[in-house]
Amino acid sequence: MAGIYSEDMATMRKFAMGTVALLVLLSMTALAATGRYDQQIQQAVSTKIHDAKQLQSVEASVEDGIVTLSGSVNLFQDKLDAAKKVKKLENVSGVRNQIVVEGDNVSDVQLQQTLAKKLAYDRVGYRDNAFNYLAIGVKDGVVTLKGDTMTDVARDSALATVQRMPGVKDVVSEVKVLPTSIFDDELRVRTARAIYRDSVLGRYATDPVDPIRIIVDNGHVTLYGSVQSQMDKNVAGLRANSVFGAFSVDNRLSVN
Repeated sequence: MAGIYSEDMATMRKFAMGTVALLVLLSMTALAATGRYDQQIQQAVSTKIHDAKQLQSVEASVEDGIVTLSGSVNLFQDKLDAAKKVKKLENVSGVRNQIVVEGDNVSDVQLQQTLAKKLAYDRVGYRDNAFNYLAIGVKDGVVTLKGDTMTDVARDSALATVQRMPGVKDVVSEVKVLPTSIFDDELRVRTARAIYRDSVLGRYATDPVDPIRIIVDNGHVTLYGSVQSQMDKNVAGLRANSVFGAFSVDNRLSVN
């Protein structure tokens, strides 16, 4: 019995050693396969980058199919574009984007004011203009964008505006795209009619840049924006609360 046991143990050890050897061989093969395109990738990346005028100060290195981008650009959008261009290249398995945004130095206060004005005009003329709300925070050139939009198109449009603004060093998006809902769409329309057809509040409909923002999320209504008096705020809240189908109304209007 002891002899049989010893033979079994020996067989198991040989099997284990064979398995380890096979795993090592497969790992080495995978690494070789991953890295064998590095020179080809390096050439393709260099050509792609240097063809773009805004990326002349960008450098790239490649290791095992991973491209590391460094250097500097003038706009945050240029940093994003550099990574997008590289990701599309054949055999690239990943991109580390370490590009620094230099460009113009703009104070946080000035940058926030400029962006607020740009975003106010962003969706003017579109039917969802009054149904999107965005808030901007700026710290050391890093812009944090918060709020709610009806669609990803509205969110992406706002992000594009921020990313192309001189002085922006980085962008943090905390914008929520509201769920698609026929019920919410109907509630938006009813609430807008109740507010803008009021004799006191009608004047806010004439300024598409600064309307009363009506956010509807699963039947819950929130009012954002600014009004000229406390009475206007109170009336807006009353009109929104009178709309059929609203589960709740949160009046966050500010008074100028």
